[in-house]
Amino acid sequence: MNLKQLEYFVQVAELGSFSRAAEVLDIAQPALSRQVRALEIELRENLLTRNGRGVALTEAGRRLFEHGVAILQHVAQAREDMGASRDEPIGHITIGLPPSLGRQLTLPLIDAFRRSLPKARLAVVEGLTAHITEWLTSGRVDLGLLHNPQAHAALEMRPLLREPLCLVSRNRPASTAPQPRGALPYRELADYPLIVPERQHVIRNLLETEATLAGLQLDIAWEVSSIPAIIDLVCAGYGHAVLTAGAVAASGRADELTARVLVEPGLTSVICLARSSTKRPTALMRQATRVLSELVSALPQGTAAQSQPG
Repeated sequence: MNLKQLEYFVQVAELGSFSRAAEVLDIAQPALSRQVRALEIELRENLLTRNGRGVALTEAGRRLFEHGVAILQHVAQAREDMGASRDEPIGHITIGLPPSLGRQLTLPLIDAFRRSLPKARLAVVEGLTAHITEWLTSGRVDLGLLHNPQAHAALEMRPLLREPLCLVSRNRPASTAPQPRGALPYRELADYPLIVPERQHVIRNLLETEATLAGLQLDIAWEVSSIPAIIDLVCAGYGHAVLTAGAVAASGRADELTARVLVEPGLTSVICLARSSTKRPTALMRQATRVLSELVSALPQGTAAQSQPG
């Protein structure tokens, strides 16, 4: 067994596909298959089974995957420590972003790494807060941005940005009744057909928890996971959304929308930067934390939200 074979196996297992792993690793698929097969022969175990959608881990494969992730992390940390002794952030780091921020932050992140951390390798993965939390604890992700996370003993978290949630509506034509302005009491949210993410999404959980406490029945018209798609549907007149003003500003369609801050009670979206509390931060981790914090602080906050009744 060698580290290259282990790296190839872990990549195939994470992606569930030889073809996707070959593309990420930039090697030919037959060569990748040979390396993984050599690993299976060496260990005298079948590690992967093929199915119609790709490959899945066998029981032996799951055990090796857990060892492999830990081994590769220790090797990467050793390399980073050697670089850190020269104040030179090197190595590989994986950052997890929620879909609502992936589109806004991925390009600036890569630009910042190319300029400031040319000897470091960056991987960006997207997932819901629940998924990124799991990836952080398992070691698949080194740093992550989480929306309204719950306290977790294995994670160290720091709030970076707080934004109030707003009812987002399509602007009415000038020839119709005046556009509603000002803050919106939460109890009135039940009067609006809503386009919301699935139940795993943090905003959906916040909305439904508060509705239960207030004894309200929300009108869920459509369930859509993608924030850009939700905004498109709102602009097309299919309903209203509950988002932050920053999400509206980043959509590129803010001139078509009005955002009214929810009050009585107000709901807040908090973006936290999280990392494992059990790992010593390397030079690369510290630099990546700084870069990510600066980028989040520079996110558009939006000007469409009306914070005062009117």
